[in-house]
Amino acid sequence: MTQKPTPSWHGVMPYLVSPLTAHGEVNTEVLARLVDDLIGAGVHGLSPLGSTGEFAYLNPAQRLAVVQATVAAAKGRVPVIPGVASCATQDAVAQARTYEAAGADGILAIMEAYFPVGDDGVVAYFQSIAEAVSLPVVLYTNPNFQRSDLSLPAIERLSHVPNIVAIKDASFNTGRLLSIMARVQGRMDVFAASAHIPAAVMLIGGKGWMAGPACLLPRQSVQLYELCRAQQWPEAMALQRQLWGINQVFAQYNLAACVKGGLRMQGYDVGNPVPPQAPLSEAGRQAVRQVLERLGALPNQGG
Repeated sequence: MTQKPTPSWHGVMPYLVSPLTAHGEVNTEVLARLVDDLIGAGVHGLSPLGSTGEFAYLNPAQRLAVVQATVAAAKGRVPVIPGVASCATQDAVAQARTYEAAGADGILAIMEAYFPVGDDGVVAYFQSIAEAVSLPVVLYTNPNFQRSDLSLPAIERLSHVPNIVAIKDASFNTGRLLSIMARVQGRMDVFAASAHIPAAVMLIGGKGWMAGPACLLPRQSVQLYELCRAQQWPEAMALQRQLWGINQVFAQYNLAACVKGGLRMQGYDVGNPVPPQAPLSEAGRQAVRQVLERLGALPNQGG
């Protein structure tokens, strides 16, 4: 495996939605427009096939189409880091190799599990993905949803794999993030996985965040990142408190439904969530619209 230089990834990397037609085809035209607009708003990277991208609900052809369309639209302007997820190591390795061949700049490695898996199996899964490609790899850990999560000892072991360069932690726990940083000793960068706590993560040494809300609020998210980078913490926290409203809505309704519903209000025909997920309810639409209006993120508001 030819090793690529360690990237200097940082900043706001939105989780992209996967726009689908009523017949289940990827709407590449809408995805390309969304990608172009997000890059124009200043985001620092793009992550298709994350939770917001409904990776668990798409078939292999749909997932590959999303990656190919994102890479084509990005045109090398920002890194594209698609999610790779499976219960089986062999399948995850195949996905990673396919996305590398499609032009991805990195891999966001996610572990699904039906039965619990011990630390040795977890480490072997992620290490196999990393060793199968020449791309930088970001680990994803979400103890709120994953049956077999990455423990601190497992993270430390994986930090010694040369092309595992970062971890995206969705525990919402800054104490856990501090423990991770102490364990990896600079061998991996740390990204927030939620828009709940990006300012706090930046304060303790994080590099940025990968999260779905940035799809709806890219300019505001980039502004928050710049405030954090300039260490203007009072101003950053004031903006963080404003952005918290969108997370409160997401916590009440389905994530993909909220992001897709909000994007439709912004003029992107991204379709509904993949069944059996339900479209955003009328109450949900009202809640999302109110937050986006308050944050100046709807058309003709200058946001």
